[in-house]
Amino acid sequence: MRLNPFDTGNINVRSSGGGMPGGKAGGIGCGTIVIAALGYFVFGLDPMQTAGMVESVQQGQPQAGPANTNEQEVCTSSAYATEACNALTSLNATWARSFQEQGYGDRFAQPTLDLYGGGGVNTACGAGSSAMGPFYCPADQTIYIDTSFYDTLERQLGAGGDFARYYVMAHEYGHHIQTITGISQQIRSAQQQNPRSANRLQVLMELQADCYAGVWAGKNRNLIEPGDIEEGMNAAAAIGDDRLTGGRVSSENFTHGTSKQRSDALRLGLQGDDRACDRITAVG
Repeated sequence: MRLNPFDTGNINVRSSGGGMPGGKAGGIGCGTIVIAALGYFVFGLDPMQTAGMVESVQQGQPQAGPANTNEQEVCTSSAYATEACNALTSLNATWARSFQEQGYGDRFAQPTLDLYGGGGVNTACGAGSSAMGPFYCPADQTIYIDTSFYDTLERQLGAGGDFARYYVMAHEYGHHIQTITGISQQIRSAQQQNPRSANRLQVLMELQADCYAGVWAGKNRNLIEPGDIEEGMNAAAAIGDDRLTGGRVSSENFTHGTSKQRSDALRLGLQGDDRACDRITAVG
């Protein structure tokens, strides 16, 4: 995908690194793109333990930690970092324009991108780990990515290519859209009222984030190159609950959707109409 170079005047980026800081661990991974099973099949973690670590939360106390806030320096620290900053610039511009066109320009707010390293990071949702994959924390409206995940995505999950990486970023950005529109809060409330449907509702929220990722790409079709869509579909399929667990986890315990569901959601979004994505989480 031929994205324009990042604009440090239009992105909020930082880098928090230096190992896992201290502090109380919270329910991290508010919208992590990979389910707990990834921790088991890729990183060798106990799936039940990881499932508890990635339980979504809405509240948390900010925890201080060293961070590099020089956006130019952070964005040029690696090729992956530059890609992420390019994507963030495009995502901000695309969604700001979409909100404006629909008469909700005052509701739009940019997220922060934290390209952390060293295996862990402190967040307003608690202590995060690279083993969880990229995630979004609604309490500080920040997307957290350890870019070493992209090597795992390609080498161990077979989902390489720049568009696969952009899909990861755009999915997490989709969770930010859910936060600033109130969809995330509505889903959490519905989960609390009906705990038996908690996983089903979580799947709907993740599929909507996939759809929003497709919307971003669909609104920038002039930048898409041959093979990009295939890379995105391959990535969506590679991280489906059924594919990651190899059938070892039942559909009742799915949290992100099957490979087909995720691919279908991304394909729906590629039509460029976010209103179609809104219908995914219509739980009323």
